[in-house]
Amino acid sequence: MIVCVCNNISDREIRQAIDLGISSMDELRETLGVATCCGNCLTYAVEVLDKHVAANSDVQITETVLKRPTLAS
Repeated sequence: MIVCVCNNISDREIRQAIDLGISSMDELRETLGVATCCGNCLTYAVEVLDKHVAANSDVQITETVLKRPTLAS
């Protein structure tokens, strides 16, 4: 499901980013651009983040997340 309509970011992409080491909303904003435009997705993005981080709390990750291209404003 699309979480961030402005940047076309799905819950699956958020979970994949978490699997690769993202653990905070600030990191999601910087890496994927979640909640950087209108902000309507913030609540659901935080929910996806919290649930997936909690589910994977005992998994150790050593990879890094590739950054999505961002449009200059």
